[in-house]
Amino acid sequence: MSVTDEKVVRLAEQWIGTPYRHQGATLGIGCDCIGLIRGVWRALYGTEPEVVPPYAADWAERSGDDRLLAAGLRLFGQPVPLAEMAPGDVLLFRWRPDCAAKHAGIFCRPDHFIHAYEQAAVTRSVLVPSWRRRIAAVHRFRDERNG
Repeated sequence: MSVTDEKVVRLAEQWIGTPYRHQGATLGIGCDCIGLIRGVWRALYGTEPEVVPPYAADWAERSGDDRLLAAGLRLFGQPVPLAEMAPGDVLLFRWRPDCAAKHAGIFCRPDHFIHAYEQAAVTRSVLVPSWRRRIAAVHRFRDERNG
């Protein structure tokens, strides 16, 4: 695990307990799954990853576009193979194979990930088989020295 990976996990853990707020991205105040990733990115690099336009709760179903996967490619580059997933990696999930990815979290240790859970808060969850089979992509934060 690189220093950046350890830092990503530490930063994500600080968000645990932050209430769920659609489109939020503020530590301790409220965030959704995208806001959690944005907040960790800001803590690592000092800036927003990109401007995120307003989006409805059902944005993935409405557009039909795989906008979350496209954003992953723009921001992180090519995905990491699932077999190489490591703590600090960003996980993108799709609920069904024929649907766009619409959830994100940060892998934090074997079989656990941190994510903003609707109607709850940012939490650490077990990466049970039902979550694992929904992983659409795994991305790695780049080493901040190479940023």
